[in-house]
Amino acid sequence: MIIGPYINAGSVLIGAVVGAVFARRIPERLRLAMPLTFGVASMCMGVILIDKSQHMPVMVLSAILGSLIGELIYLERGISLCGDKIRGLVEKVLPAPEGELSKQAFLEKFVAILVLFCASGTGIFGAMHEGMTGDATVLIAKSFLDLFTAAIFATSLGFSVAMIAVPQLVILLALAFGATYILPLTTPGMQADFSAVGGLLMLATGLRICGIKVFPVANMLPAIVIAMPISALWTHFF
Repeated sequence: MIIGPYINAGSVLIGAVVGAVFARRIPERLRLAMPLTFGVASMCMGVILIDKSQHMPVMVLSAILGSLIGELIYLERGISLCGDKIRGLVEKVLPAPEGELSKQAFLEKFVAILVLFCASGTGIFGAMHEGMTGDATVLIAKSFLDLFTAAIFATSLGFSVAMIAVPQLVILLALAFGATYILPLTTPGMQADFSAVGGLLMLATGLRICGIKVFPVANMLPAIVIAMPISALWTHFF
């Protein structure tokens, strides 16, 4: 039974509502400090998954080729444009709190969290991982991060953050159920390499959340798609 996507989307919804309602009661120091904790947690999860790698060259090659594909097709830019359109629709119903952010600042933050919640390496990997193995721990762990991340961002963006739970649920469910059809074609080694590549993206996501380095994580997403085919080819020829 697939449960991770529901838990993850629910955490975003609850966190956003709580953050928007109690925005004035959350100190500024928490808004600045908590994202650092979120980032460190994401990096730790990534390191644990990378340690499961069966063939290190597969992880490296997948990351390089995946990033190359993402950059060539401007994947992150496309996701940002979609976020801009969604933001326009949301703002008509739930406008940003007046006096908090300029329109441009609102757009930048809203698109950033849209990519983080709906198209992050952690979410895509977690959903596919649950679909193939039945293990929802990655998405459940991500849900704790998303709960507090949504609350912190909602203090400045308002209830608009809650609307992101809808596309997030649709995307994660599609990935999870789609992955169930891939499972019979995989081997334990392929799944281990897939986990390692997902961990690499989670590490990059954590660095981005902490503001250490703004990796184009969305452009790295194709690495997850090609990880298992590359693993199969590597095992066959080497």
